[in-house]
Amino acid sequence: MNKIIVARDLSKTLGSVKAVNSVSLDVNEGDFLVIQGSSGSGKTTLLSLLSGLDKADAGEIKFGSEDITSMNEDDLALFRRKNVGIVFQSYNLIPTLNVLENIALPLFPEGGSKEKMFERAKAAAESVGLGHRLDHYPNELSGGEQQRVGLARALINNPKVIFADEPTGNLDTETGQKVMNLFKSLNKEKGMTIVMVTHDDGLAKEADRLIKIKDGVVINE
Repeated sequence: MNKIIVARDLSKTLGSVKAVNSVSLDVNEGDFLVIQGSSGSGKTTLLSLLSGLDKADAGEIKFGSEDITSMNEDDLALFRRKNVGIVFQSYNLIPTLNVLENIALPLFPEGGSKEKMFERAKAAAESVGLGHRLDHYPNELSGGEQQRVGLARALINNPKVIFADEPTGNLDTETGQKVMNLFKSLNKEKGMTIVMVTHDDGLAKEADRLIKIKDGVVINE
């Protein structure tokens, strides 16, 4: 099985706390990997390092053939746009943009015609069951629908890996399970590689691989 991410001896200190402490792990193509830990365990910091949102103080991350730990901020931004999709707990939607525009947002730095951008955004919306909500604004959507907009936006550039930080954390149990089922469908039916952070035992058990982290250290896989 091909490794898409190889991380070795990652460390990151936030303030006086070593949030990630000499962590090594591999992510294989097609994995559905969950990183589980309690609040303050370092799981979100680890996700930020693996996705290129933040830089490690020490260690190495190979994403395919690229060493992202040696990249500057501009190179990292370009790398993320081409290679990763990120889904946040808080949705991070622009309130003044409708569903279609929110999903298309990552395409604008590339330039090109708006018509083609919106065609791609519409296809991404339909892939998460939101084809009928394109003209609606975030405040007109349920929490589950807003999170699906976030997922469609993460998919818009055909990323190699989807990173999800507590994507069901703001949702009730039933809605959270529906969102989780979307991730599972993307993984099983389309072969999408997914790395997800959660504290939820029930959701964690549905992953193919489960890594547990405590005090910045991987304690079990």
